[in-house]
Amino acid sequence: MQIRIIAIGKTDHPAIQTLCDEYSQRLGHYVRFDWEIIPDLKNTKSLSETQQKEKEGELILKKVDSSDVLILLDENGKTYDSLSFADFLQKKMNSGIKRLNFVIGGPYGFSEAVYRQANGKISLSKMTFSHQMIRAFVAEQLYRAFTILRNEPYHHR
Repeated sequence: MQIRIIAIGKTDHPAIQTLCDEYSQRLGHYVRFDWEIIPDLKNTKSLSETQQKEKEGELILKKVDSSDVLILLDENGKTYDSLSFADFLQKKMNSGIKRLNFVIGGPYGFSEAVYRQANGKISLSKMTFSHQMIRAFVAEQLYRAFTILRNEPYHHR
C-alpha cells in the first residue's frame, strides 16, 4: 500500500517543513509514502469561500484515482487515539487497497464534491490548527502508528 498526503499550498514555515521532511524520511522505512502538494490558488480575493473551495476541490479530485481511498482531515471527522489510529491503518493495509490518501484542505475546508467522493473523515483534535500545522501532525501520527504496529518503543517516549 502507498500512503499519500494531499495538501493545498506549499509550506512557507521552515520549521514545519523540517518536521514534515523528518517524518517523511522515517515513514519511508515502513511504507511507500509521499506528498502531493497542490499549488495555492492565485487571485483568491475575487473568489468567495465557496468558489475557492470548489476550485481547490477540482484540483484535489484530479489527483485521485477511482481506486484510491480518500480520507479527509476535517474538524467534524472521527477522532482516534494513537492505538486505534494504528488499528485503522492496519485494517486499511489488510483490505488490499493500493493507495490511501489523507487530504488537507485549504483554509476554508473542502467542497461538497470532495466530501461526496471521500471514504471517511478524521479529526486530529477538537482544537483548530492551521492547515500548515496539520501536515506535521498527520505525518507524525502516521509514523507513530507504524511504530505501534511494529511494537517499537517510539510510542512510549
